[in-house]
Amino acid sequence: MRVAGRRLATQVGTATAGLRVRPDFVLAGAQRCGTTSLFRALMAHPQVVRPSFHKGVNYFDVNYERGPAWYGGHFPLRSAVSVRTARAGGPCVFEASGYYLYHPLAIERLVRELPQVKVVVMLRDPVERAFSAWKHESARGFETESFERALELEPERLAGEEERIRSDPAYQSFAHRHQSYLHRGHYADQLDRASAVLPREQLHVIESADFFGEPEGTFLELTDFLGISRTLPPHFDRYNARPGDMDPATRLRLGEYFAPHDARLEAYLRGVPSWRDAAGA
Repeated sequence: MRVAGRRLATQVGTATAGLRVRPDFVLAGAQRCGTTSLFRALMAHPQVVRPSFHKGVNYFDVNYERGPAWYGGHFPLRSAVSVRTARAGGPCVFEASGYYLYHPLAIERLVRELPQVKVVVMLRDPVERAFSAWKHESARGFETESFERALELEPERLAGEEERIRSDPAYQSFAHRHQSYLHRGHYADQLDRASAVLPREQLHVIESADFFGEPEGTFLELTDFLGISRTLPPHFDRYNARPGDMDPATRLRLGEYFAPHDARLEAYLRGVPSWRDAAGA
């Protein structure tokens, strides 16, 4: 019943897409970096408006063939949003799809359809992110190997997948989406790709350590970037955390692996990434 109702709502939304709002900003990733917690904090802001059904639509990555009307159908009616946010100073609409940053075509598609859109990205220590992603995909049944074995298999699993996505935009790669533990931590490559099509003033990068360590100040910097009131949520919570112990030798090896990739992030952050600074690297 719920699926049928959602399908009907999507059909109605698609038919009335011209009457609906579109995103002013997108929370584009990275996966397992705290985006759900940031999403919840944003939802407490009186000006912020989310999609009607899910926190993310995943249109620009795996649903692009459905077309812009289908995408627009996932957002509220313009009239309803205007009434709801009038006292707060007008709406600021967004969605959060964590695969956008990593997908090789998503940001380019996003900017082509919504050239004024702002993009918000959250980054975490890629070593911790990789382990958290493995735990997440294992819990969902998408990964059956140990962490160390999954890392060994990753080059084989991902071989040619990005090229195939680029050559066949309708193709969806299971391995690219669910088993990219190391490659998805090459943040600088992804930010460089986004910056090639997105003006720098439309890109805002947050370190998850800053958000969880100093949430008020980090959130206010984000409201300034978005051009909305400096209103804080009543509290900041952490969602979807998957704590666990990683083998120390694996942690050390991955830290060395990511070092050259992390070094290139200074162009997008205030300096050395906090996880490197804390380690004295």
